[in-house]
Amino acid sequence: MENVVLIIHLILALSLIGTVLLQRSEGGGLGIGGGGGTSGGRPPVSAVAKFTWMLAAAFICTSIALTLIAAENSAGSSVVDQLGVPIQEGDDTGTVPDLGDSLLPPSSGNEPLVPSGD
Repeated sequence: MENVVLIIHLILALSLIGTVLLQRSEGGGLGIGGGGGTSGGRPPVSAVAKFTWMLAAAFICTSIALTLIAAENSAGSSVVDQLGVPIQEGDDTGTVPDLGDSLLPPSSGNEPLVPSGD
């Protein structure tokens, strides 16, 4: 099911890119030099623009469907469950290991712990 929706999603994405590139440009950026016709409004919506809106709506629907499918597949599982690492019954992971009193690394016994001020 997920693969079918994913393939439809990819086809919609490519179709959406193609239809956007086929549309006629409506002038400069932010409406600068847009022709200045007397009507003052936008031209009527073409069939290509309507088709682009339909593709965009279908693309959003498949995006939501893929999100829901992914959430359903991952519910109740964790990364540790997917690794297949068995958890030992007697393993007490809630305790902190004894680190000792010193935060210094262990010495070999030959060198002093505190450097001298020579």
